[in-house]
Amino acid sequence: MKKGPIDTTRLQRYARAYTESATFYAALDLELFSHVSAGADSIPKLAAAMDVTDLNAERLVTACLAMGLLEGAADKLRNAPDSARYLVKGQPGYAKAWMTFTRPDVPEWFRLTDHLRNKQPPTTLGMYADLTVDQARAYHAATYSIGMGAGKKFAREVDLSGRRKLLDLGGGSGAYSIAATRAFPDLLAVVLDLPPVIEVTKEYLVENGAQDRVGTQAGDFTRDPLPEDVDTIVMASNLPLYDETMIQHVIQRAYDALLPGGEMHLVGEMSLDDRSGPLD
Repeated sequence: MKKGPIDTTRLQRYARAYTESATFYAALDLELFSHVSAGADSIPKLAAAMDVTDLNAERLVTACLAMGLLEGAADKLRNAPDSARYLVKGQPGYAKAWMTFTRPDVPEWFRLTDHLRNKQPPTTLGMYADLTVDQARAYHAATYSIGMGAGKKFAREVDLSGRRKLLDLGGGSGAYSIAATRAFPDLLAVVLDLPPVIEVTKEYLVENGAQDRVGTQAGDFTRDPLPEDVDTIVMASNLPLYDETMIQHVIQRAYDALLPGGEMHLVGEMSLDDRSGPLD
């Protein structure tokens, strides 16, 4: 916390943080950023393009300017660089699906007090215990583009030359395996994930022409057998699902499955040792 006079500014921001999310969702629903990109660079033009009143267009524009999503003046608007790249329909990086796929979770977050008062221990799979293929498909439709970006970054930064086979634990769409096998022609891979997810994985492998070099194995990596012919393992974005004990258990299982001299890469979020962050 910054030093200075003590007031309620920071606390008020937390109390009303939901208003920024609501504004962001409304701007996406009304395709504000796509309209700005197409030339609707003033409030009257945007009101017509979004089919809202001038007053409501002004309110939305004012909020988006304050949030840094738009730049310029009210009569000569432009998208902020990240808005232009990720929030304009038709752009290669268009990420509306990724930005909104957790939107249905919002009401449940406002029941957090009730959840915290629940003294029942969590199950290992949690909400994924009853996952359907359709739910897995919807999830990965929203996250695939971001996952491929992360997979490409992994393949650029990690030298897998000389490695023979990659195990992609909880690999979802197979993005890491697809990117890695593209970058390293001698590498094979196998994606291990829950049975409903693996059905979707197969679709992405075919879409990317990777099915000949990336295999699949349906299972729960917390308890089902792991392949034992792998010399590299990656586990990306799964850490927040589990407590410390389960993470240690999974890492030990992965270590035991690796061939001698193998390597494992954990990619994900964790808090600092003193629990001071990061918040996101």
